[in-house]
Formats: sequence, structure tokens, C-alpha cells
Amino acid sequence: MMKYRSFGKTGYQISEVSLGTWQLGGKWGAPFSEQDARDTLAEAYDQGVNFFDTADGYQDGRSEQAVGQFLKQHPDVHFTTKIGRKEEPLSAEHFDAQHVDRYVDESLQNMGVDALDMVLLHCPPTDIYYQPETFFELDKLKQAGKIRHYGVSVEKVEQAIKAMDYDVSAVEIIFNMFRLRPAKLFFDLAKRQNVGILARVPLASGLLTGKFTADTQFAPEDHRNNNRDGQHFDKGETFSGVDYLTGVKVAAELKDRLGTDNLAGTALRYILMYDAVSAVIPGASTPNQIERNTSAAELPALTDAQMAVVQDVYDRYLKNPVDYLW
Repeated sequence: MMKYRSFGKTGYQISEVSLGTWQLGGKWGAPFSEQDARDTLAEAYDQGVNFFDTADGYQDGRSEQAVGQFLKQHPDVHFTTKIGRKEEPLSAEHFDAQHVDRYVDESLQNMGVDALDMVLLHCPPTDIYYQPETFFELDKLKQAGKIRHYGVSVEKVEQAIKAMDYDVSAVEIIFNMFRLRPAKLFFDLAKRQNVGILARVPLASGLLTGKFTADTQFAPEDHRNNNRDGQHFDKGETFSGVDYLTGVKVAAELKDRLGTDNLAGTALRYILMYDAVSAVIPGASTPNQIERNTSAAELPALTDAQMAVVQDVYDRYLKNPVDYLW
């Protein structure tokens, strides 16, 4: 049975396993299927998921539209949408007050709602965290009733900490067995300020399913094929920044030492061991992937020995350079 956690200062109670919609209606690079999108959202809801994470740039806005259509039948669902990365090339200009205003209006139109539950700046450059007028504009939009809460989706721990100088309600950050640094300091700071945390890329782009091998092939347009060195966006988004062959090796060792045939579920349950985390947001492109993800909430807690295994494997194989880059 799904469990629910407080989402920071929002007052929302959200499913601890929720749904990220980057892949909604089609895997990375594949054509978008509206029927698959509807079926995936419906299956997630049936499994107890009441929180969706989307973005204006996902599937050229069609992810937002699909979530918005679903909300009409299920007003009890909460959502986050991210803004600022749908125009290329990504630059600080896309996060100025004028752009933020326009993006919020376009997301309202895409989703067909009067107000957005939560708006996150979508991995803005570090300079934006030292540009208070952007956050003050979000304050104005909140006062105007266009948005209910705002926050940031970040690449680096330092950005997450700096964001909390402003009235953010949530931070979305990469946190998984391959990316442990957020738990060192940031989690405690967020708890102190009652800031919700969304753990994104929880399965390291699929590496933490334990199903990939050295010979696994990805489609040419799939970011797991064409962004391993950051050719299109921060390389930390792809396999959490871990070298692919190293990731395959580490996943196999984790599977063996943790004694599990369900590494994906165990990896999600690991994240939920941290009470600072409001929700983990794995993606799914089809309904049959939903149950794999949501069932993680029902797995037993990891033992102290298992938690120590994850730390040991990280320290030996991944801390350098992952810990120092993000």
C-alpha cells in the first residue's frame, strides 16, 4: 500500500513514490503516444500515486498537456512543472523576469488550470541563484495567484543550498545510490527550513535496474547514447554522471552484496530511508513500469549493514569524481 509524506511547507501529502514524466508517452527519443501517456498516468493513480512531476520542455509541452487533462478528472492530484529549458541554447536570459512570466502563462495554458501547484526553475545556471529579481518575480506570481508554490530543480548541491536563501518550497535534486552527497549537509538544512525534497534520476537513467550490460545499445537520439560527455546538457543527468562501464560494474556488485534480484526496487527503497525526502520520482514510459516503481514503497527497510554496503561501494568506485563535481 502506498505511503504518503509531507511535502515541505506546501501542506500537501504526496505519495512517497511519485511519477516523473520526462518519458511520459514514449521512451527517450521515441514518438509520443497520447494513449500511452493516459494509460501510464491512470495506472500510477491506481497504484496510489497522487503527485506528478512534469516540465514545459518535456515532449514539446505534451507532457504538461497530458497531466493537465488527467487533473480534470482527478483534482486530488498535485503536480510540479519546471520552466526555463524549452528554448535552446540554455542561457541565463531564459530565467529573467520576463521569460518566467511568459513560461508560467504558457504552462497554465498547456495544463488548463487556474494556478500551478508548484513551479520549479529547471536547472538554471549558477548565476541565477545570485539574481534575486528572478525569485522576487516568482513571489509576485505567487501573490497574484498564478502559482501556489515555487522552488528549483538543481544540478549541484551548492545550488540547492543557495536557493534556500529565497522562499522556496521545494528542491528537486539528483539523489541515488550513485549520488550520495546531497545527504551530507543539504538534507539537514532543508529539513530545518521545511523545504520539500524531490529525488530525481533515482535509477541513474536505468543503470540501477541492474539490467544493463557492456553491450546494451541505446537509440541514437536517446540521451544515454548521445549525452554521456555532456554534449547536450549537464552530463550528470545521464547515468548520474557515472562512466557507463563503471556503472554496469557497480550495479552488479550492489546487486550481489545487497542480496537482491530487484535492484531497482531496492534502489528506490534506499532513497526512502531518508526522511528528508518528500518523494522519489522515477519515470515510466508505459503502465507496466509503474508497478515496479510503486512496489518499492512496500519493501522492508534496508538494514544498517545494507546501508553500509551502499556507502562502501560509493566510496570505492564513485566518490571520485562524482562527489566533487555535483
